[in-house]
Amino acid sequence: MDIIPLTSYIKKHMSAILRVESVHKQFDGTKAVDGVSFAVNQGEIFGLLGPNGAGKTTLIRMILHIFEPDSGTIRFSFSPDGRFQPERIGYLPEERGLFENRKVSDTLIFLAGLKGVPASQARERALLWLERLQLQKYFNRQIRELSKGMQQKIQLIAAILHEPDLVILDEPFAGLDPINQELFRDLILELKAQNTTVLLSAHQMHLVEDLCDRIFLINKGRQVLYGDLREIKRAWAEDWVTLDFRGDGRFLKESALVKSAQIENGRAQLILREGVRPKEFLSELMGRLEIEQIAIKKPPLHHIFVETVTRGTVPAP
Repeated sequence: MDIIPLTSYIKKHMSAILRVESVHKQFDGTKAVDGVSFAVNQGEIFGLLGPNGAGKTTLIRMILHIFEPDSGTIRFSFSPDGRFQPERIGYLPEERGLFENRKVSDTLIFLAGLKGVPASQARERALLWLERLQLQKYFNRQIRELSKGMQQKIQLIAAILHEPDLVILDEPFAGLDPINQELFRDLILELKAQNTTVLLSAHQMHLVEDLCDRIFLINKGRQVLYGDLREIKRAWAEDWVTLDFRGDGRFLKESALVKSAQIENGRAQLILREGVRPKEFLSELMGRLEIEQIAIKKPPLHHIFVETVTRGTVPAP
């Protein structure tokens, strides 16, 4: 009997909360989304990535039924027929849209009411979230009295106050200082811990890499990367090396194993050529340098994103 690795079995049997299948959308003859397919699994943080104008916002608006696709299907696991149920979804839009002359309390209770939450329950939940984010004193203040960062916190509360199954966050970190970026990161991880599915679109690659289980990278309306983030990085052909050493390391710049090298004051930052195995590189170092510390790793998602989009480089499957 064949033995299937546990991780492969779990991934294969995960239930998809959202399926996008062969979706097309064009505007005035321009293809905004061109045959895109992906699935978002229950309880994961899924990254929807791409440069500006790649088609991300159009995809999100089709998922939310703001736009209808020209062809293809978008199905949810909320009901047997896969239909869209707005009360099961939370949405933080990229374009912030709070009414500045409305009170925080009225805003949150009204928006939760649109999702079917009774006013008394919405008020109770709102007070708890405002206290959590240290905004409780603004409950009866007007939105315009809040800073932009505070307003963004209010919109995040509005997106999750009705306790949705799926939360779509479009650029949630934009305009936030590092402290509030870290706060939002922790809240997103908390949502995952509660088995809430998060579809995250963001340009802060270090946060995406820290948060996301899987990613979908779109460029010019088409898929260029899709899958488990760790497996995507593992498939990348180049390794990055940080090396602290004693000795003359100038030979590293001439090595046939090294694609690029920055060497200064006993530290080398290297990129190995495609296909070079770390063991092969380490063998070249033996006897030539006294190694104090070495780290070999795959490049960060930021590098993979830039290389894939600008040069059309895609890891082998």
